[in-house]
Amino acid sequence: MTKRFTQRFTLGASFALALLASTALAGIATPGHAEEAKNGGSYSIVFKDDLNTLDPAIGYDFQNWTTIRSIFDGLMDYKHGTNDLVTDLAESYEVSPDGLTYTFKLRRGIKFQNGREMKAGDVKYSIDRVVDPKTQSPGAGYFTALKGYDDVASGKANELSGIETPDDYTVVFHLTQPDATMLHIMALNFSYVVPKEEVEKYGADFGQHPVGTGDYAMKEWVKGQHIVLERTPYPNHPGRPHADQITVQFGLEPVVQVLKVQNNEADLTGDIFPPAKFIEVTKNAALKDRFYEAKQLNLNYMTMNAHVKPFDNVKVRQAVSYAINKDRLVKILNNRGTVTDQVLPPAMAGYDANFKGYGYDPAKAKELLKEAGLEKGFETELYFANTDPWPRMGQSIQKDLAAIGVKVSLKGLDNAAFNGIASKVDGTPMTLTEWYADFPDPSNFYTPILGCASAAEGGYNYAHYCNKEIDKRAQAANAIADPAKTAERNAAWSKLFGDIIMRDAPWVPLLNPNRYTLRSDRIEGDKSYFVDVIHQPVPYEDVWVKK
Repeated sequence: MTKRFTQRFTLGASFALALLASTALAGIATPGHAEEAKNGGSYSIVFKDDLNTLDPAIGYDFQNWTTIRSIFDGLMDYKHGTNDLVTDLAESYEVSPDGLTYTFKLRRGIKFQNGREMKAGDVKYSIDRVVDPKTQSPGAGYFTALKGYDDVASGKANELSGIETPDDYTVVFHLTQPDATMLHIMALNFSYVVPKEEVEKYGADFGQHPVGTGDYAMKEWVKGQHIVLERTPYPNHPGRPHADQITVQFGLEPVVQVLKVQNNEADLTGDIFPPAKFIEVTKNAALKDRFYEAKQLNLNYMTMNAHVKPFDNVKVRQAVSYAINKDRLVKILNNRGTVTDQVLPPAMAGYDANFKGYGYDPAKAKELLKEAGLEKGFETELYFANTDPWPRMGQSIQKDLAAIGVKVSLKGLDNAAFNGIASKVDGTPMTLTEWYADFPDPSNFYTPILGCASAAEGGYNYAHYCNKEIDKRAQAANAIADPAKTAERNAAWSKLFGDIIMRDAPWVPLLNPNRYTLRSDRIEGDKSYFVDVIHQPVPYEDVWVKK
């Protein structure tokens, strides 16, 4: 007998979500708002850097995803501010008892923003496209459990044999092994549905001319200035969106963003909250109800590219791991986070409270460099997004590495340029970056940023780290889909991440930062809308403008 689910997939039913439910999310903002939602009007979000794409198969950083999810939909979604999976483009789904077959029934009458009805073939095409190596999607590795993945990834086939469309409103996924993350993957941007004719029309420029089934259609994109989103003429979600139009504005430094929102000249800060304004805003009683803080499932870390000398030597990577003063980094952020030595954040299942990483030991770092034949040190480069606080974090790390004889040149780039060069196999020796959980499962801190499939150009595995043995262990951990084996699955992920960091050292985990956002007096919504309360970007469609 198969199990059928509609509308809501709760914590009690979902194995992966149950993992997170067992961990206290202390300090997280709670939903709440002062008035009922209103429709109409417009508002703005302000960022420093422009986006590089709105193609859901490619755009994957926090800034891209927030706008992409307003234009596109997937089979599944999350009820915002919670870990509850809900159906979206799917009306219902069934899972076979062995966990190897997922059957989705689609909602009828769903239209793309070009007016054409979405069909099952569009779902299959969209996922085939992500796995196709020519797309260079950083999300291809999420679909390794689907039958036919290896053939498509290697170029032997053009489509996945594991996706069938028996009729226009049914999509069937066949897996080679159970995958506890399957429903989460269907809520990711990589599973968002795109119309084939629009992709073929624009080719590589589809990301500049996005067409989906989401609540907002792109009206205008003036590079370096703004993107204008307007309510779609083909609404697919009753009761949303609320605002008629949204402007995503670019070119404003984080400090200027805060000033504009504080003065109600813009409505929502988009970038990491600037340390220079943090204390002032926290002490301003007039801003108390407009300033939001939340702990998150996220991590700041530094990668070392195993394909770039001298980081192809594990002793060098281990030396750098010992050299970083993480306590100073947290102070740079006004203590807005906690030091960490491991990949998983504290609120994630699999986190090991007893894990001890390399720690801060410059003497040990020098010893390892000597063993690597680099007693006199070496020169290298550290890349990061040129938005506060990354440059100051880079300066701190530069100072630490200079103390062990490593001369570091700092390379700050705009966000799109940074992601572009860091994804190239030989693009960057070291990067400073961050990761926000796409869904509350430990696998999300492996597959897209440490897995072999994401080590290719276009991926987010900036260390270009690939350990086939670890990859097999990750697949085995994902296949533990029985809720009765939760402890076994947690232990498997804990051991896996510990081995990666201590044995291969492709990263230096730095800190788990908190998220802060300031809104204007003009907009309203649940508190959970304005910060990444758990793992989700700001839902532009749920925010409303006061009248």
